[in-house]
Amino acid sequence: MELENYKVPAQTQIGHVHLKVADLERSLHFYCGLLGFEIMARYGEQAAFISAGGYHHHIGLNTWYSKGAPAASQYGVGLFHTAILYPTRKDLAIIFDRLQKAGYPLSGASDHGVSEALYLNDPDNNGVELYWDRPKEKWNFLPDGTVEMYTKPLNFHTLLAELK
Repeated sequence: MELENYKVPAQTQIGHVHLKVADLERSLHFYCGLLGFEIMARYGEQAAFISAGGYHHHIGLNTWYSKGAPAASQYGVGLFHTAILYPTRKDLAIIFDRLQKAGYPLSGASDHGVSEALYLNDPDNNGVELYWDRPKEKWNFLPDGTVEMYTKPLNFHTLLAELK
């Protein structure tokens, strides 16, 4: 079956991610207590919907099929990470400082040219990327018109300088 050429509309966005978790309270502690999301709706001890800024939900968490299950395997099929986009570099610096003060471990931190990112795992070993995008006018493009992206170490000193 041949599909006709189609492109998703440019204004399309990823509305939310819904994660299966082993322990709802533990996940709420991470996503709300540490990262600062707000609970928008809750279905007892089975599910919660959380948000930034009052949206109905950016992240759904549930234990419907996963209560007490082991953590996600790093080498199995599934979600690589959920990427959470912060509006400014200063906002990324604030959450980095918060993670440091809480002693929460990072699994990586990178400058991708178009963005800067912190990587960590939630309590169920689901990957989480916390990042900010540089303004599009600061991106570099290759001669063929594609975006030049790379992975270089993130400069923590200049990131934390945003807090001053």
